Amino acid sequence: MSAPYFPSTDYIDLKQTDHAAIFHGVAEAWEILPKLAQYLEAHLVPANFGRTIGDPAIGKNVYIGRGTVIEPGAFIKGPAWIGPNCQIRHGAYIRENVIIGADSVIGNSSEIKNSFLCNGCQIPHFNYVGDSILGAKVHLAAGVIVSNLKLNGDFITIRIDEGIVSTGLRKFGALIGDGAEVGCNAVINPGSVIGRRALIYPGVSWRGVLPANSIAKTADHVFERRS
Repeated sequence: MSAPYFPSTDYIDLKQTDHAAIFHGVAEAWEILPKLAQYLEAHLVPANFGRTIGDPAIGKNVYIGRGTVIEPGAFIKGPAWIGPNCQIRHGAYIRENVIIGADSVIGNSSEIKNSFLCNGCQIPHFNYVGDSILGAKVHLAAGVIVSNLKLNGDFITIRIDEGIVSTGLRKFGALIGDGAEVGCNAVINPGSVIGRRALIYPGVSWRGVLPANSIAKTADHVFERRS
């Protein structure tokens, strides 16, 4: 069996999640996405150890960790597992099969669906994240969209130097490595892979693989990040 092209450990620190077990036996990192529902069904025990303000809507199959604050107007549909000391702000929409790590922020008009977020993620303003994996301390600025479905509905592939890698998925947004940042109103197209500490400028429509410690000023202008 050949080595995987995109193993999870190349992109995320598994010490920055309480759910590293979901990656056991996985070759390509995105293979956890179809497993999220089964993992949550097997391990999630609904409970709310956080604090709610007003009357947010919280589904029956939801776990909320200590110190987490759920603001009025938030809708947590579930199944969802939200770690400790998170902020789920007014207008946030957390849909099916979502894991959110400790110290994360899901903000106003931000929607998360079938996704895995490590600790310290910032999804604070007008964001959509579908069928994606985010490493620790990933920051999506206002208006960033992580698109998960091709317009023609085809299975999602990733182009690399050796050829085409098939994900086997019709819905896959992005694999975003620890500490990566995406500027305001950027669009991350389906099947994108963004390396650790990579940075994408505001307004860029990104597709494909962005290496670690890189800066994408435009889709065609990529250079090394030096600081």
